[in-house]
Amino acid sequence: MSSNDTPLPPRRIASTTRVGNASDTSAAPTTTLETHEERQKSWGTEFRRRILNFTPSWFSVNMGTGIASILLKNLPYQFKHLDVIANAIFVLNVILFTVFFLASVIRYTVWPTVWHAMIHHPTQSLYIGTFPMGLSTIVNMVVFTCVPAFGKDFVTVAWVLWWISAVISLGIGIIMPFVVHTRHKTSFDEISGVWFLPIVTNVVASASGGVVATVLPPDHARVTLVVSYIMWGIGVSCAFFLMPLYYARLAIYKLPPKAMIVSVFLPVGPCGQGAFGLLQLASVVRTLSRSPGAGGLDAGGLYSTEEVQMMASAVYAVSIIVAFVLWGVGFFWLCNAVMTIFDTMRRQKIPFNMGWWGFTFPIGVFATATTALAKELNSTALRIAGTFVSLCVVLLWAFVASKTAILGWEGSIFLAPCLDDGKPPAPQRSQSESPATPTDVSETLVTEVVV
Repeated sequence: MSSNDTPLPPRRIASTTRVGNASDTSAAPTTTLETHEERQKSWGTEFRRRILNFTPSWFSVNMGTGIASILLKNLPYQFKHLDVIANAIFVLNVILFTVFFLASVIRYTVWPTVWHAMIHHPTQSLYIGTFPMGLSTIVNMVVFTCVPAFGKDFVTVAWVLWWISAVISLGIGIIMPFVVHTRHKTSFDEISGVWFLPIVTNVVASASGGVVATVLPPDHARVTLVVSYIMWGIGVSCAFFLMPLYYARLAIYKLPPKAMIVSVFLPVGPCGQGAFGLLQLASVVRTLSRSPGAGGLDAGGLYSTEEVQMMASAVYAVSIIVAFVLWGVGFFWLCNAVMTIFDTMRRQKIPFNMGWWGFTFPIGVFATATTALAKELNSTALRIAGTFVSLCVVLLWAFVASKTAILGWEGSIFLAPCLDDGKPPAPQRSQSESPATPTDVSETLVTEVVV
């Protein structure tokens, strides 16, 4: 090619159809380069749409996946390679949590106005509680898996992660009810099981604190126990404030819409997790009281070792009774939820959505409470019941996870109810930035003319 030659344009590949020895090139040619660019643009647009519609409810996936790994790890009747399966699900949960966290950061960074729309939505904002609860399941598995396998370094990791989840849980458990009271426009018939989500965060964090305290030094364990008991009191009491309202709503306005019917399982959560957390905390109290010198419970020598042990035994005994009461309340809500689901399925089909993850965590924590009671009382009946419920939860998790993966790949499950038209809301202009009205414009022109 000489220096005067001009570069050739991109080559177009024409579509040809052969008939005998002849070829028909009358069809419109297609450009491979343009097709590739359009495909890349389509992928980019779809990725932005999915991030824009990535709601906080996705962290309920971490709750369900985490409770599945915890149940398999602590199943009363173990079998070969079960531990490997539990650890694999745990690793999957860590990966999912990381991806979901990054997606959320991108969402609220690229579209800051979405946060305002989400936090003012009467339903979507309540799912923000799934974030610290999903993190708590990871904290528990760090204690169950990483600490025995890798040593004391992961004790610090577990404690730091627990403090992060505890602070976030406490903030959500206090601030979100205030937002509901002051910002959300709702009515009595709109009360749903989703209202329990920001409240139960404190119960989940307190139970996780009891798990972490088992591997902490006595002094650190005592601080963790105190904070956990406070959070347990906040969460369980608020849950019992809400239960009568929810019961009355069901009695007056009957069952929730079919799209939210799975939320009837959510009242089981604070009962099951509350029972498990109370047993876990009481067990740690009793263990610390029996350590040399009363361990971390000897607060400045105010009580003798014998007195500390007596108080710890009393706390332990009362905790078992209260845990049974909570387990009984949870059993009522569980039976009510199961009957509700079967009654609804008999009349109509329940559409699949992210709310189906409400099957997993509430029933899962009820299973952990059952196995904890079986362990403390050495009850074979409760041990069998806990194993049965645990395996049912794992099967439910596998089904819901597979459906979520399929719809997630298709993209149809990415839908944010807080975005009315599927677009981020426009930034709200301040009064000084508001556009001038016609009257203002005319007055300005008259002033200029007079001057």
